Amino acid sequence: MAPAPAAVAAARPSSLPRASSPRRGRACSFRRAAPSARRPTALVSSVTQETGQYSRSQPRRGRPLCSQAEVASSTVYDDDACELVSGSDLVIGDGDDSFSAYLFNAVKNNNGTGILLLSDIFGFQDSATRDFAYRVACSGYNVLVPDLFRGNPWKPIQPFDDESFARWLSGHAPARVSGDIDACTRWLVDEFKAAGVSKTKLGVIGFCYGGGRLVEALARDGEADAESRCFSAGVCFYGSRMDASLGDRVAAPVLFVCGDGDPLCDVETVRELERRARGAKAAVYAGRGHGFAHRPQSEEEDADAEDAFNAMRRWLHDHLLA
Repeated sequence: MAPAPAAVAAARPSSLPRASSPRRGRACSFRRAAPSARRPTALVSSVTQETGQYSRSQPRRGRPLCSQAEVASSTVYDDDACELVSGSDLVIGDGDDSFSAYLFNAVKNNNGTGILLLSDIFGFQDSATRDFAYRVACSGYNVLVPDLFRGNPWKPIQPFDDESFARWLSGHAPARVSGDIDACTRWLVDEFKAAGVSKTKLGVIGFCYGGGRLVEALARDGEADAESRCFSAGVCFYGSRMDASLGDRVAAPVLFVCGDGDPLCDVETVRELERRARGAKAAVYAGRGHGFAHRPQSEEEDADAEDAFNAMRRWLHDHLLA
């Protein structure tokens, strides 16, 4: 059920100053909300592009749902409460060098912290990626999900073979992808400064392809002097094509999540990154393959996915908020 307009207006925080990049949809606020005794829980959601708000969809096993109307009118006070999250389509950059992104803005219990979420090969509009980003935003974070593939993600309906995949991947030059990730990082920093938050901490989450790019981004960030670094925490879910030698340059603490049955994320690479990167920790799930944390396919995977999500949430809290 859609919330009453008055209820939504009452729940929405004030807007940010006008961003330098063009934006469609609602403006957002990174201002820290007053403390709340309510604890958010997770839900699966579907975006309504016309309004920028989210509506509930089919629940995943064992997860309670609540409606936006209930949250906006403050009628939910227990552990089954969920956050009201607003969404904004963004264009970052200028002219031919611009690309799309989506911002999930925590309207209630906003903790004044930003998260950059790097998707797998299926792109920033994929429902599993959007659902996961929404869940993170429900914990009070402002989550930016960029289009790393500039409108050309790998399509699930495509028959997979090594040659086709290599040809597709060659169309996404590593330097261009890295530049887009750095542009998103600068965008987040600038937005927080514009909102009056001068010393915010940023986190980064990556899945599969995005996990590999996370390691590279944190290595670049780690080369800066301590005062100029942007990221204070990272969570890498079964990163693929990771270069373990970059671990020596990673300064932010990273939680590496993977399964010991994943052919795309070698556990030895994860263990080497754990040894090399300062403050890193590996969480290896027995019997799990690729994608279990954001695409669980069974009751058993769902339980481990929930455990991994909670481990991620604790990690982000400890390194960004504590």
